[in-house]
Amino acid sequence: MNQLIENCKRNDAKAQSELYKLFSSKLFSVCLKYSRNYAEAEDNLQDAFITIFKKIEQYKNKGSFEGWLKRVTINTVLQQYRKEKVFEIINENIVDDVELDIDEDTLSIDYLLRIIQELPDRYRLVFNLYVLDGYSHKEIANMLDINIGTSKSNLARARQILKHTIEDYKSSQSLQSL
Repeated sequence: MNQLIENCKRNDAKAQSELYKLFSSKLFSVCLKYSRNYAEAEDNLQDAFITIFKKIEQYKNKGSFEGWLKRVTINTVLQQYRKEKVFEIINENIVDDVELDIDEDTLSIDYLLRIIQELPDRYRLVFNLYVLDGYSHKEIANMLDINIGTSKSNLARARQILKHTIEDYKSSQSLQSL
């Protein structure tokens, strides 16, 4: 792996192609989590690899290379949203935190991914960063250039929307089974 990284640092097209083949599916799943849809995720993956190849010189063989790739990918996707100013909020009242009750027998992963993707951008991004990738509200606030209260509020709203969507889905499923 170290040799492949070194070759990529020298702009070796063959090495870059190999790196893409090795990590594109994993990084695509990261892009899919943070994107509105499949096509946007494909665009974000391409942008992420362009950024990776531009910044690979910054990787100093410390820590996980895959972790570094994931961070670059997430930051590349988030940069798109920063440009769109999706984080401007009018009211920042913190909503009571909502617990999500997810029944794995009733809800498929595809369904969960779809309803997460349907969240408004600011809610989806905070939800994914906090719940799926384990970032703290302080880290999210720094990454998205928002304050901690906004991060907490957006997470609570995301959970609230998901809870209602799941409850509606379960209700419709139980009505269909009658």
